[in-house]
Amino acid sequence: MASGELGRAARDRVPLSGHADWLPADDRPDPVAVLAAQAQTRVADLVPIRYARMLMSPFAFFRGAAAIMAADLAGTPTSGVVTQLCGDAHLSNFGAFGSPERHLVFDINDFDETTPGPWEWDVKRLATSVAVAARGNGVGRGERGDIVAAAVGGYRQAMAAFAEMGELAVWYAHADLAELGPLLAAQLSAARRRRSSRAQATVRTHDHTQSAAKLTAVVDGRRRIVADPPLIVPLRDLLPDADRGRIVDHVRELMEHYRRSLPAERRYLFDAFEFVDVAREVVGVGGVGTRCWVVLMRGRDDNDPLLLQVKEAQPSVLVPYVADFGPLLRHRHDGQRVVAGQHLMQAVGDIFLGWHSADGFDGRRRDFYVRQLRDWKGAAVPEEMDPPTLRLYGELCGWTLARAHARTGDRFAIAAYIGDDETFDLALAEFAERYADRTERDHAQLAEAARRGSVPSMAAT
Repeated sequence: MASGELGRAARDRVPLSGHADWLPADDRPDPVAVLAAQAQTRVADLVPIRYARMLMSPFAFFRGAAAIMAADLAGTPTSGVVTQLCGDAHLSNFGAFGSPERHLVFDINDFDETTPGPWEWDVKRLATSVAVAARGNGVGRGERGDIVAAAVGGYRQAMAAFAEMGELAVWYAHADLAELGPLLAAQLSAARRRRSSRAQATVRTHDHTQSAAKLTAVVDGRRRIVADPPLIVPLRDLLPDADRGRIVDHVRELMEHYRRSLPAERRYLFDAFEFVDVAREVVGVGGVGTRCWVVLMRGRDDNDPLLLQVKEAQPSVLVPYVADFGPLLRHRHDGQRVVAGQHLMQAVGDIFLGWHSADGFDGRRRDFYVRQLRDWKGAAVPEEMDPPTLRLYGELCGWTLARAHARTGDRFAIAAYIGDDETFDLALAEFAERYADRTERDHAQLAEAARRGSVPSMAAT
């Protein structure tokens, strides 16, 4: 049976309107317990920061609740078409960054949960993030539904367009902001156009030299990472002085393992730098408490820095629920899984993206992936968007997610399944409203647990 016929046949088994329905399962895991279970694998003194950030708003909670939603999505209907998933496709996991050719592009920028699975799961997480953000911004029910439907419509229309393209055209497709910017700006108010232009100019300043100026200083004649606890803590401040030599040797060994994951020409470039310093870093919302390091490298001299982020890769929150959708891509460890998923889904990538697995200072084997700390990286703030801007941004994210899915999934079957009318868009808008209700209740439940002292929290950092 041809792919298009498979997609249309799937619609008979799983009607598009059925995606609107969602109710929590009778045995739904307690959301606070899910977060507490994750905390067991994280750095204990950083866990209160994670809870504090999630408590800031329902949208902040949603950002950190991928594991909770993974269990809920596992009970939702799917067409049976599998693609490489982002696994955490909410609005704040899209953004701008620099391509190796020094173009500013827009793409997905977080792949900690990437794994093969049903394409609908990514779209439902994106749609729900739009609904939760719109609620937080005070957007009314009717307009909010239109905005969510527009984001899903962006995905649907893009998938239909990709189904008409050849294989190479799909892989070459990307959102270059130099080309896309004027088209987007035409739909924004004058004030928003100015803000967008300033934001893009600012992103271009977020490079290795700006990062080094912000995070480092010359100490005793050598550049070192500056402490900003608890967000940035040099490793020399975490362990006794007697261990410093061992620490340096250990980090150098880790970087050598990482080096082997790079293509030959990138290894040549990496070899032009030498290790200088390392610090622990606190990142994101959902990732707070996972082990993350900033490594300072030195090129020609102290004015030629390279900052790499070494981030722990734990198993994807989706792994317990994807076994029924076919075998996973085989990787030696989760760092490689994250890097492979990013290469599959992103249009362009970081030239220093790689992985390694090694024993940590506690003797436990851990997986990591490595990337540049900043490379023209910038993210929008959905919580600050007015309705027209949120709608436009949601549509752009929908297009970007469809482009990523079209690379590895059966784009012909997906396009045939969702069709050319708004039935799927409206169904997911209804799903998003229902799940946004649940998200607000889960957020309130975490707030109550924090009030009772059942979970550790601190002032948001």
